[in-house]
Amino acid sequence: MKKRILCGLLLAVPTAFASSGHISGQVRNAADGHPEAGVWVIAESSGLPTSLRKIVVTDDQGRFVLPELPAAGYKVWVRGYGLVDSGKTDAVAGADLSLAVSTAKTAQQAAAIYPSNYWLAMLEAPSAARLAKAEHPYASPEAWIGQMQLNCIICHQQGSPLVRGVAGSRAALDHGMKKAGLMNLLSEQLNRDVLIDTYEVWGKKIAAGATPKVPPPRPAGIERNMVITEWGFGGPYTYSHDVISTDKRNPRLYPGGKIYGLDIGNDNLLILDPKANSWEQIKLPSYPNAVTWCDQTYKPLGGGEEIHVGAQLTGCPVPGTESPHKGAYNNPVNAHNPMMDDTGKVWMTMQVRREWGDDMPAFCNKDPVIAQNLHHRQLGYYDTKTGKFQQIDTCFGTHHLQFDDKGVLWVNGDGNVVGWFDPKKYDPAKPETLEAAQGWSESKVDSDGDGVADKPIIGYRYSIIPSPATDDVWVSIPPGSYGKYPSYGDRGYIERFDPKTGKHEAYKPPAPAVGARGIDVDSKGVIWAGMAGSGHLARFDRRLCKQTWGDGDQCPEGWKLWETPGPRFEGVPGKGTNFHYYTWVDQFDTLGMGKDTVFVTGTNSDSLIAFRPDTETFSVIRIPYPMITFTRGLDGRIDDDSAGWKGRGVWFTNGLDPVFMSEIPQSYAGKVQMRPDPLAY
Repeated sequence: MKKRILCGLLLAVPTAFASSGHISGQVRNAADGHPEAGVWVIAESSGLPTSLRKIVVTDDQGRFVLPELPAAGYKVWVRGYGLVDSGKTDAVAGADLSLAVSTAKTAQQAAAIYPSNYWLAMLEAPSAARLAKAEHPYASPEAWIGQMQLNCIICHQQGSPLVRGVAGSRAALDHGMKKAGLMNLLSEQLNRDVLIDTYEVWGKKIAAGATPKVPPPRPAGIERNMVITEWGFGGPYTYSHDVISTDKRNPRLYPGGKIYGLDIGNDNLLILDPKANSWEQIKLPSYPNAVTWCDQTYKPLGGGEEIHVGAQLTGCPVPGTESPHKGAYNNPVNAHNPMMDDTGKVWMTMQVRREWGDDMPAFCNKDPVIAQNLHHRQLGYYDTKTGKFQQIDTCFGTHHLQFDDKGVLWVNGDGNVVGWFDPKKYDPAKPETLEAAQGWSESKVDSDGDGVADKPIIGYRYSIIPSPATDDVWVSIPPGSYGKYPSYGDRGYIERFDPKTGKHEAYKPPAPAVGARGIDVDSKGVIWAGMAGSGHLARFDRRLCKQTWGDGDQCPEGWKLWETPGPRFEGVPGKGTNFHYYTWVDQFDTLGMGKDTVFVTGTNSDSLIAFRPDTETFSVIRIPYPMITFTRGLDGRIDDDSAGWKGRGVWFTNGLDPVFMSEIPQSYAGKVQMRPDPLAY
């Protein structure tokens, strides 16, 4: 044992973990010397090719081990609920530290590091009477709250220091919403005056000193076993939407390899080398006479009125509004959702031409549904072996993409059809193969059971997943869908397509669940969905259905809901204040929590939320630093089966728009590992 002096107290602490490659120690309270359990110890370094952070949690005795540290100098410090951040201690691998922290003196001081969803829980919904009389009527406060979450948390957190800081000022709210045209459009869907009034009351309450009623719990149980590593990449206007590390169908491909992400804001392929702790970016190829996403237009096939359809994000304000970030996003390609195959290609959805009907391949216009279909991105890939890009045109819109076990690429992002592309049938050197390589199916369901598809299901298909167990394909259609398909206050759908029969089915989640955005499937073919508009995790098992035809309300017996951890809106039963941007099922146990563990992103709470279906229990993997980590898509890879926890991990990114709202104004790629105990190294 080794003796240390801390705050006048003589303490005996273990030193068994002090050796090169990791930093160990203990955290105690400066006032009375008691160990601080369940707090985060953060080591950050600027002495590597890119910034690196390692984050762990203390055990019951306040002990910690920061493992797998590259040779560099580190600043080590402590953050925890109920505390103020500690000072930063210089250290190198091999150090054994004694760290002191102080208890927060006020509720406001303690709440400064609470996740955004705890602050959002203080917002009071507008009255039913006012919503009923609004320009866009809502059936209930619950319906409005659900749409508010879907509209207002798609880009950045509600409840963050910046948002709650301006919320008490009508002028600031009015100007702020106009600084991004899309934000202003989505506020109008919610009845802009109603939204501003609601936020103003909330903001003034906070400005007067109110804080969340219930503090977030500290990590406990296996939550203390998590190790988070973060590598900075990108610049002040990087908008890194997702990252990919391997082929989703085989997570043992590309072990120890590079991590690929897309900068949707400035058309870059981001490449992280976690071994070298470095990153690079490659500019994506654009199309002739390209314009930024903000400025894009649509013109129907054969002529007609040219209309503006571009997404007005950061730097694209409402006309007449000043923005210091004007032109920040130069992104005509606005590539989205990278996905790796088993040949070394990084596929992505990307724009390869204008949205005009006349610019589509001629063969597309043979189908009248497609011919008048306003849609956005198409396809492309980056070949990691040759370093070259390939653009691929499609007749349908794309957004997310997934491979099935036959190698067919399924895509969503269209308002009318489900589309697919078969790379085996396409030769870039032979343009005539483009038509045969792709196909689509109009989304119509049999609403009355007569065997005839008679009702189109129109809405933006947000996420897509083919089932490895049942060979069908599922998509999600959240309500509202960015304003293109007005269904305000609805619950949305999940949709099934059977490629063998060409039939479609649609299912609405039961109340109070709203807004399945990201969906995924487990190894048995069961669908899992994070409900972004209500704070639920949902399971849908079609095998339980007594009836599969219908317009969406059939088969309530196929659904099961769980409230995800965290606060609920006051006075709005069943509505959680988190936002589940995406859902990912760990079919291959890449983290170590068990096969088919379900993850929903805690996008409004700086977290990843894991759910064990066998025990029906949640674990919250909190990302305490930087605050305002906006989690989107996830990916898991197994680098080395024989290395135990060190050879496994789940990858994520801070996909915030704009990233300068984060505590650290830079995007990063993150990796979560789960060790057997908080002191393993």
